[in-house]
Amino acid sequence: MLRALLTPRWLGALALATLYAVLALQLGQWQYGRHVAKVERNERISAHYTAAAVPVESVLGTTAMPIGADWTHVTASGSFLPQSLLVRGRTVEGNVGYEVLAPLRLGSGAVVLIDRGWIPLGERGARDIPRYAPAPQGPVTLTGWIRPGERSRGAGATPGQLASIDLVEAAAALDVPLLGGYVQLESLSSDRTIASAGEVPVVPLGKPDRSLGTHQAYAYQWWLTLPLGFVLVILGIRREVQPQHSADALASRPRTSRIWDDEDE
Repeated sequence: MLRALLTPRWLGALALATLYAVLALQLGQWQYGRHVAKVERNERISAHYTAAAVPVESVLGTTAMPIGADWTHVTASGSFLPQSLLVRGRTVEGNVGYEVLAPLRLGSGAVVLIDRGWIPLGERGARDIPRYAPAPQGPVTLTGWIRPGERSRGAGATPGQLASIDLVEAAAALDVPLLGGYVQLESLSSDRTIASAGEVPVVPLGKPDRSLGTHQAYAYQWWLTLPLGFVLVILGIRREVQPQHSADALASRPRTSRIWDDEDE
C-alpha cells in the first residue's frame, strides 16, 4: 500500500484529501463562531432588554458603541428634527417594507437616530411610498434599546432612503452628526397612536430574534466529514492493491500433486 501511495496519482489524491480536511476544519470553525456569536447576543439581550432604562448619553458617545452595550434599555428626551429617512427592504413577518428613522436632538445638543418602526410598501410596490404618521413636534420623552449601526450595503443612494442603517451614511443624508448607535423605539410619550386619514401607522418593531439557528449542527457536520478524504484514499488504494496481492499469493502457493497425477507418471 505504501508503494501505491507514493505514485503520482495517489499523492495527488492525498493532497486533495488534505485540502478538503483543512477546508472542513475552517468551515466548521466559521459556523461554530456564528453559533457562539448568537449565544453571546442572547446573553446580552437577557441582561439588558428588561433592565431599568438609563439615559442614552450614559451609554452612547460620538464614537461607535461597544458591542457589549447592544440592547441596553435607554431613555431619551428632546425634540425630533424635521428630517426623516426610510430604510428599504426591511421584512416584518414575511412582509417587505421600510423602517422609518428620525433624528432626535437631545437636551445636550447631541443628535441620536431613532428607529420609529416599520411601514409596508405602497400599493404599487417599492416605488410607491405610502404616507405615514410623522414624528411628533415639540418635546418628547421616549424609551428604547440602543443598537449598533449596520454595515453599508453600498447600494446607490435614493434621496431620503438608505439600504441599511449605516450611521455614517445616515449622518451624511441628514447633514447632522449622530451618536455612535441608534435607538430602536419602545414607547414615546407624545406620539400619535392612531394615524390620520390616508396615513399608515408606523408599527414598532417586535422583540429581538433569539433563535440560535443550525450553525452548531453545521459545524459538527463539517468536522465529522474532515477525515472523509483520507478514508476514500485508503479504500481506493486497498481496492487497487488487493487484486495484485491475491494474484501474487496464488502464484507463490506450492503446487500440490494429486494421486492420479502420480499414477499417470
